[in-house]
Amino acid sequence: MEIIKARALKHFFKRYDEDGDSETVFTALDGVDITIEAGEWIAIVGRNGSGKSTLARHLNALLLPDEGTVEVAGLNTLEERELWKVRQKAGMVFQNADNQIVSSIVEDDVAFGPENLGVESAEIERRVAECLGKVGMYAYRSKSPNRLSGGQKQRVAIAGVAAMQPSCMILDESTAMLDPKGRSEVLAAVRELNENEGITVIWITHYMDETLSADRIYVMDKGRVERAGTPKEIFSDPEFLKAKRLELPPIAELAASLKERGLEIPAGIVSGEELAAALKKLGMDGTLLEKAAEGQSGSKAEDKAEGTLTAQAAESAASSAEARAKVQGAQDGGAAGDAASHPEARAKSAEDEGAERVSHSAEGGTGTESRKGRLESARPQLAFEDVSFSYSVGTAYETKVLSHVDLKIMPGEFCAIIGHTGSGKSTLIQHMNALLKPQEGRVLFMGEDVWEKGFDRRALRTRCGMVFQYPESQLFETDVLTDCAFGPKNKGLSDAEAREKAKKALAEAGVSEELFGASPFELSGGQKRSVAIAGILAMEPEVLILDEPTAGLDPAAKDDLLANIKRLNEENGTTIVLISHSMDDVGEYAGRVIAMSEGQVAFDGTPREVFSKKEELSKLGLGVPQVTDFMAELAGGASSGECAAVKIDEAADIIARAAALAKGGAK
Repeated sequence: MEIIKARALKHFFKRYDEDGDSETVFTALDGVDITIEAGEWIAIVGRNGSGKSTLARHLNALLLPDEGTVEVAGLNTLEERELWKVRQKAGMVFQNADNQIVSSIVEDDVAFGPENLGVESAEIERRVAECLGKVGMYAYRSKSPNRLSGGQKQRVAIAGVAAMQPSCMILDESTAMLDPKGRSEVLAAVRELNENEGITVIWITHYMDETLSADRIYVMDKGRVERAGTPKEIFSDPEFLKAKRLELPPIAELAASLKERGLEIPAGIVSGEELAAALKKLGMDGTLLEKAAEGQSGSKAEDKAEGTLTAQAAESAASSAEARAKVQGAQDGGAAGDAASHPEARAKSAEDEGAERVSHSAEGGTGTESRKGRLESARPQLAFEDVSFSYSVGTAYETKVLSHVDLKIMPGEFCAIIGHTGSGKSTLIQHMNALLKPQEGRVLFMGEDVWEKGFDRRALRTRCGMVFQYPESQLFETDVLTDCAFGPKNKGLSDAEAREKAKKALAEAGVSEELFGASPFELSGGQKRSVAIAGILAMEPEVLILDEPTAGLDPAAKDDLLANIKRLNEENGTTIVLISHSMDDVGEYAGRVIAMSEGQVAFDGTPREVFSKKEELSKLGLGVPQVTDFMAELAGGASSGECAAVKIDEAADIIARAAALAKGGAK
């Protein structure tokens, strides 16, 4: 039975100049035809601005067709008397949970919808407890939503919609701000609603791996449905996805990369199980993978030579070993205990590594003069000395978020900070440019205490640019270019100079020139995010701090942005501090990974070092890059971590060499 049907659906947005004249029309949906059966799980993907969110708002009558029709459970959304019933049938979870949280207590917010539907009190209590439990938020039922992180708020919003027991749930990028464990929990909870209660799910996402369990995928571009099919059908055509600025899921991309290297891999592989089965037919085993990895550019030996941890960073990791031991349990023989037992060796190794890298730079081997100078600096750019911080001190809501943090970040590093939702990541980075003041300890910038009398904190915030979790809330000007030029003008540049800086930054953030004159408030969620990031880049900060900057960006825009940030790091020597819940992105771009848990530094090392601790990370609610997980499974009984990989190309090289060894074709 059909639950959603759209026919020849069109929607137009009208734009006016600041005088209210010069109307222009933008076509957001251009003749969309879709049919969704009751109980299906449908994924909708597409680049930013493709019309996904506009379509979603039509499916529960938040927007009405300019042309064509939409029917929900047989109810025409153009019939005004049916709107209340339509919204009872189709529940909506938005990109930003703040848009739909209305109560001051979590359990009251989840109860709000059922109360408005006239559900009995006892049943409301049952639904609230059940739905909060399914999204992992039951322990927070008495908390204020204002005191939750962005990811925690999103779980509450999902619970609130689920508690109304709609026939259809529409989720628009609803896992974008969640940590890996949170994403997995929410996906599992929604899957349970779909399978056990027959709720139709319409899942809008930029995470291609989240679409693998869908019954069908709709690919949108320029307001039209370009293609529909099963995950295997859609992901069997990489060229089509590339043309639509989309990407393959990591395992499918690895399979495609292996085919390019000449391995006999069947077409349409999308899961690790399928790829592992295909490779085992080629004679792949853990021993061969280990042998293949020994000579690879991604081996541990070369990882040490090219690692980004300086001696000072290793010293930071060693000095926080006691805190890590509390988190991980040194008695279990974990990495924290090892680090605590051998801090001198760890620091010495990093010191030798740093000296080798600086010497190499001096010989003109790598890097620019700017980067060389920064890396040669003996002084950390940012340092935390025994920093602790609590919110609402002295009240019943007092919550300790940072606990005795010791951390050093050197000029020119690319650091990724990972951690479960609520681990203290965002609070940590807000200390970096003095937006928060520690209750204990000190925060130093280039050796100076940022809270000492006379320290210029306004200048610090220019030198340390901050991109917040929802950077689109920073937008305020009449057009994109003017908004982006605001920061440079505040630094004293002329209008012409500021606009040139803005144009350059917008290009770096992947914003097309045709949007320069548009109002930032008329852009899609992902486009707004790119513009907001460009506004920070335009000020050319020495340190660029980014809190989940790619959430809401399509795959190509995400890769463009991260590649440009990486280029700023490598060519300009800009220090990068990136918070991310995407372990795949962290493995691909970062040189150092700092894992937070319960307000402490749990792990600190290269991506290879940190992601080799899969079991420990899992206990912290974290994951590893999908390719790392796959290689570990493929290695099976291999005892060493030599065949570990954090990048797809790295894994493909190791597997291709192992395949050659299996054939006896390698020396």
